Amino acid sequence: MPTTTYAHYRDVPESAWRWPSFSPAEIACRGTGAIKINTEALDKLQSLRNRLGKPMIVRSAYRSPSHNRAVGGAPASKHMLGTAFDIAMSNHDPVPFEASARAVGFLGFGYYPRSGFMHIDLGPARSWGEPFPVRATSFVSEIPPAREVLADSRTLKGGGAAGIATVGAAGVEVAQEVLAETQSAILPLVPYLDTLRWVFIAVALIGIAVAIHARIDDWKRGQR
Repeated sequence: MPTTTYAHYRDVPESAWRWPSFSPAEIACRGTGAIKINTEALDKLQSLRNRLGKPMIVRSAYRSPSHNRAVGGAPASKHMLGTAFDIAMSNHDPVPFEASARAVGFLGFGYYPRSGFMHIDLGPARSWGEPFPVRATSFVSEIPPAREVLADSRTLKGGGAAGIATVGAAGVEVAQEVLAETQSAILPLVPYLDTLRWVFIAVALIGIAVAIHARIDDWKRGQR
C-alpha cells in the first residue's frame, strides 16, 4: 500500500492532499504532529464519509510509535501504519455506521462504547470489544425538510401586500394634506383620496390576515 510520511502535517503539499472531507491535521499524530498518508486507507475513509453523508469526527488516526506507546496502544497497532481510524459515535448510529464501513472495505473493528468511538482499519478481518447498546431512536437524516420556495411563499405574498397597502395608505394621507393646502380648484379630489386611503387600509388588513393564516397552516404542516 503506497504511503508517504511527513515530519509534520504542515509539510503536506496541497497538491498531495485529495480528501476534501478531512484535513492533514485530523489525520496526523496527536502527540508529534507527524503524518503518514496511506492513500488506500484515506480513499476508503473518504468513501465512507460520502456514503454516510454526514461529518465524521476522527478521534485518532496516524500515531507515531512513541505516541502509540504513550497512549497504551497495541504494540502492532494499525494506527502506526496510517491504516486505522478511531471515529466518534456521537453523531452516528453504530449499526449503520459499521455496515457502511464494511461496505467500503474496512475489515477490522474495535468497539469502545464507554469511550464513545469505533475503531476501523484495513484488516485483517477481526473485531473486539463490547457491542454498542442499541439506540432507542435513530439519528434523523441530515437532509433538511423541503422548504417553501420563497417566491411562492404565501406568507411573503401576504406580508408584501400588507406592506405595500400600508405605504399606499400613508402616501394618500400625505397627498390629502398637500392638496388641502393647495388651490381650491383641486379640493373636490380630497374626498376621493379619503376613500382610496380606506381601500389601502382594507388591503393591508387582508394581507396581514393572509400572512397569519399562512403561518398557522405552515406550522400545522411542520414547515416552521
